[in-house]
Amino acid sequence: MDTIRILAVDDHEMTTLGYKYILEEQKFDDFSVKVEIAKSFDKAKEKIELSAKALPYDIILLDIQLFPAGSKDPRTGVDLGVIARNSVPTSKIVFMSSFSDNYRINNIFVTVNPDGYMVKSEIDELSLKTMVETVLRNTPYYTSSALVAIRKKMANNIVIDNQDQKILYHLSLGVNTRDIGPLISSANTTVEARKRQLKAIFGVKKGNDLALIEEARKRGFL
Repeated sequence: MDTIRILAVDDHEMTTLGYKYILEEQKFDDFSVKVEIAKSFDKAKEKIELSAKALPYDIILLDIQLFPAGSKDPRTGVDLGVIARNSVPTSKIVFMSSFSDNYRINNIFVTVNPDGYMVKSEIDELSLKTMVETVLRNTPYYTSSALVAIRKKMANNIVIDNQDQKILYHLSLGVNTRDIGPLISSANTTVEARKRQLKAIFGVKKGNDLALIEEARKRGFL
């Protein structure tokens, strides 16, 4: 019987141990599961790169936030996803995150194009088992909240780039326009110009920032 190798990455060890115990105890038809865990960005990166030289993981489970709130380290599970895509392209990548907002999910799909996304509040024994069986068949697996976000984005004929997405996201958090520039490495004049363009795209040219945010949210961009 084949053994499916899974790497579970989360800064909360109890979370990864939960995935390990649940999946290793499941009864699969044609294979068994072996789960390794990593609770830091650097350890996960090391394991991923080592697997590229030997036997790549079949599935890599990634949390998004891998450092404590307030940490000045900007690296996330998304960065690990990019590393994995380049180092072990045959590995299936599935994000396991508490984040369910459209911006986060759609940004990850543009950046990493994962094989699945599971919102932690929707994870249980059955969904974990189904996820493994599904992604191994080259079919993506999403929990319901993730699927809603994806469908909202697909239903739009509006196309905006990553910088525009970031501007919308920070505006939705209540960040002043003048403070957004440093957060996205752009000049304030550029942010102002992009915001005016976004209002025109979303049909709220004469509206305020709240009108822009509400329209972006309706269309699945937030």
